[in-house]
Amino acid sequence: MHIPVGIRSLAVSLPSVIRTNSYYQEKYPELVAKAESKTLCRLMSLTESTPSNDFELEMMPYLKDPFRGTVERRVLGEGETALTLEYRAAKEAIDGAKLSPLDVDLIIVSSFLPDQLGFGNAAFLARELGLKCGAWNLDASCCSAPVALETASALVQAGKYRNVLVVISCTYSRLVDEDDTLSWFFGDGAGAFVVGSLSVNQGILGTKAINTSVLCDKLDVKVIEDEKGNQKFRMKVAKDMNNIIGNTSAEMVRTCCEGAAAAAGVTLNDINFFVLNTATAWLANFYIRTLRIDPERTVNFYPSYANMGAVVTLANLYHASQMGKICENDLVLMYSFGTASSAAATVMRWGDVALGTLPQ
Repeated sequence: MHIPVGIRSLAVSLPSVIRTNSYYQEKYPELVAKAESKTLCRLMSLTESTPSNDFELEMMPYLKDPFRGTVERRVLGEGETALTLEYRAAKEAIDGAKLSPLDVDLIIVSSFLPDQLGFGNAAFLARELGLKCGAWNLDASCCSAPVALETASALVQAGKYRNVLVVISCTYSRLVDEDDTLSWFFGDGAGAFVVGSLSVNQGILGTKAINTSVLCDKLDVKVIEDEKGNQKFRMKVAKDMNNIIGNTSAEMVRTCCEGAAAAAGVTLNDINFFVLNTATAWLANFYIRTLRIDPERTVNFYPSYANMGAVVTLANLYHASQMGKICENDLVLMYSFGTASSAAATVMRWGDVALGTLPQ
């Protein structure tokens, strides 16, 4: 028997600083001029002289752009942290669901990275929100949104909890130096949603997840010292990561999306809207080609936000709903994948979802 449980409210929170391409062109003109020999362009380039797969074929139009399709990216400003972004999104999600802090039975938080070494942000965020419930940290890297949604929904369907607050954040700007071209590709943000009971036939209908062990050892976060001896985290990306993603992404997205649709008792043709993790400018077109879907049945906000990790999927979901592309009772498929984690898809029948204020 289907138990109608899913997203009741949804909010997205963005930091205050917007960096356009002009910012880098004006501050680092020599870096932009020599971009093709730097990190980002070396990482996002063809392995051979011609495309070897559909991923590279869709990437080709962006190879003449040193920014690889990024137009703007949001980064933390003075006094902003992962926790401040999480708090803002979480507060709007709670208010949107018309709940009080005492109505929240569990909070699940995925922070990449949390604000303190050794402890996730869950308990710290619970304290800021005045919650008395359990506070769990979840890690599925860039796949955290569908994994946390599946986890929260299963717990509510099982009768363990009534209302579960899920909060996802990504603050990549803390992991890359501003004068590293890789920073052009990254942005910061947070998203939150409340999972609870919905109307009959709505909510989560089917899921499918696989591991992404093929991407193990391709992305590392290391501790280094700056010239003053201060320790800081820095991200290192393997040179062949883009190549491996290109060779494996088609099978991943087909396996997960077709599997989730089958579990829901529908086909991909029945899906009204696809919410996908547009972690690069061309991933939306790659997914459209791979899944053979109408471009009008998805959105791509990568150019506005860059890669915000697990938050990318929630930003696309938020904007699609806010624009009226997703309506109540539509069939929605959410898909994402994370490095050295999982790829996962969820099919849900959209409810009457309250949206937070539009990110500025």
